[in-house]
Amino acid sequence: MYHRFASRVARLVLLVSVILPVAVVAQQRPPQRAAPGAAPADTARSPLASAVSGLRLRSIGPALLSGRVSDVAVHPTNRKIWYVATASGGLWKTTNAGTTFSPIFDDQSSYSIGVVVIDPKNPNVVWVGTGENNAQRSVSYGDGVYQSIDGGRTWQNVGLKESEHIGKILIDPRNSDVVYVAAQGPVFKGGGDRGLYKTTDGGKTWTKVLDGGEWGGVADVVMDLRRPDVLIASTWQRTRRQWGYIAGGPESGLHRSTDGGATWNKVQRGLPTEELGRIGLAISPANAGRGLRHHRGGQPPRRVLPLYG
Repeated sequence: MYHRFASRVARLVLLVSVILPVAVVAQQRPPQRAAPGAAPADTARSPLASAVSGLRLRSIGPALLSGRVSDVAVHPTNRKIWYVATASGGLWKTTNAGTTFSPIFDDQSSYSIGVVVIDPKNPNVVWVGTGENNAQRSVSYGDGVYQSIDGGRTWQNVGLKESEHIGKILIDPRNSDVVYVAAQGPVFKGGGDRGLYKTTDGGKTWTKVLDGGEWGGVADVVMDLRRPDVLIASTWQRTRRQWGYIAGGPESGLHRSTDGGATWNKVQRGLPTEELGRIGLAISPANAGRGLRHHRGGQPPRRVLPLYG
């Protein structure tokens, strides 16, 4: 796209460079008398205006619309309604399966979105975690968690403003007031709202149920929808400076809870013995009881832990 844009600009510059000398020469020539019977000349129109009168301007940008797409949420009953979260271009909504999109987050104080989730019980309730969950030099940060109760028309910031980067939001299918937020925390400094947070009152208050450490936030969390008190969370230690980047450390790890986050056990079996980096998680909807498996370097998958027992 950039090369096409640059090519168009070059052609326009070349065209103007050809037209301008012609216009200058035309201005230096003495006026000629009109032939007998010819219509009078339009003396109010300049030669340059006449030369460019056939050109029409059209929009050819912006070159990048919204950057990386970080998440997509589809309405559970109306498949034509999507919410599309972008890493550096806000939140977009379509009501016609992607034919057109409208920005619905431009009036808020964050333009970077990490995750968007629709409440399965009430699709008018939409949760947004601001700040993409990446750590490159061009990363954009956010200011916490937002909630809409009218399908994205209005928004309210419901807390965790120092989280800066959010990787996952889970809603308990039994109770929409119970929500978990995986907050990775700031990338250029320690501390902040970093860890796994839980609310039981729809976002009015938050409790940190898993602390990853000074530099370790929660990168991902999954829930067994058949037994929503069973949670698996991964912590990720990372920090960036202008001169370097550390993407792993002793605060990275895998953790399991079977009581809704009240207690946790750190998983060791089956994982590499060296320091870990970022861990992505998923639970099979068909056979969740088989537990987690570890895939590494083309080797056969190894079972890490069962979800139960």
